[in-house]
Amino acid sequence: MNYINMSLFSVLLCTAIYAEPITPIPLHVEGLNPQKVALGHKLFFDTILSRDNTIACTNCHMLSDGGDDNLKVSFGINGKKGVINSPTVFNSRYNFVQFWNGRAKDLQDQASGPIKNPVEMGNNFKNLIQTLNKTQYKKEFDKIYKDGITKQNITDALSEYEKTLITPNAPFDRYLRGDKNAISKNAAEGYNLFKSKGCIACHNGVNIGGNLYAKFGYVQDVTTNNLGRFSVTKNPLDKYFFKVPTLRNIAKTAPYLHDGRYNTLDEVVKFMLRYQLGKTSTQAEVDKIVEFLKSLNGEIPKASITK
Repeated sequence: MNYINMSLFSVLLCTAIYAEPITPIPLHVEGLNPQKVALGHKLFFDTILSRDNTIACTNCHMLSDGGDDNLKVSFGINGKKGVINSPTVFNSRYNFVQFWNGRAKDLQDQASGPIKNPVEMGNNFKNLIQTLNKTQYKKEFDKIYKDGITKQNITDALSEYEKTLITPNAPFDRYLRGDKNAISKNAAEGYNLFKSKGCIACHNGVNIGGNLYAKFGYVQDVTTNNLGRFSVTKNPLDKYFFKVPTLRNIAKTAPYLHDGRYNTLDEVVKFMLRYQLGKTSTQAEVDKIVEFLKSLNGEIPKASITK
């Protein structure tokens, strides 16, 4: 189930010291259907998906900056307040599951969640399909899908577009590809601290996270009202386990953690070192780790794809 435990922690930490544990994001997206991408792009920005025609995907996932909304929690139809921090949509194709509690197995599964969530878009697919069939979307769907507008096809188009939302060519990616001048000396030292302190045990791979669950407050208990993975599995052992978030573009996605409790990278780095790793650190070390994290900002994605 991709849970972090002490043995995995030790293995990953040792691996981090002797091998490169982070992979650059590919420079291009390949193998997608351009027509589906174009349709998904249009749907992503259209408030028609919501019950009252006021909320679009981009309300919570603004693509001009970090792919989230920079709010502690998001707001849906009729000003309803959410209960969890909106994760970035950028590079979400590299997550092993979607949502903080992993309740969606992939992007297509995830795409249906906000539409039918009463606090987000407050819609249902029966109503949405009827609405879309009265618009130009009917012709657009009929051109791509033999069965026209269905829940399956709506979420397929949305997920196909979201797969294009990658942020390649970050300074740190260029550094990994051999350009040792792409990041500052402090950022490079921050990366070494990131590995030696143990952050790399959970934040590794192409998405620097998003590939396992970890307990919130791993070495020291932390108060939170959200039960995490437990809300899906009802297994008491899953209480307070969350999908490890990506660190890519993290300098742009404040506030941080599932409940948005911290507004700065300085705060969240200190929190993670203490409560997740049980490590002490100097301010100079924290500053260098923050400098490394800032080097993870990639290029804002374009709608076009490589065929």
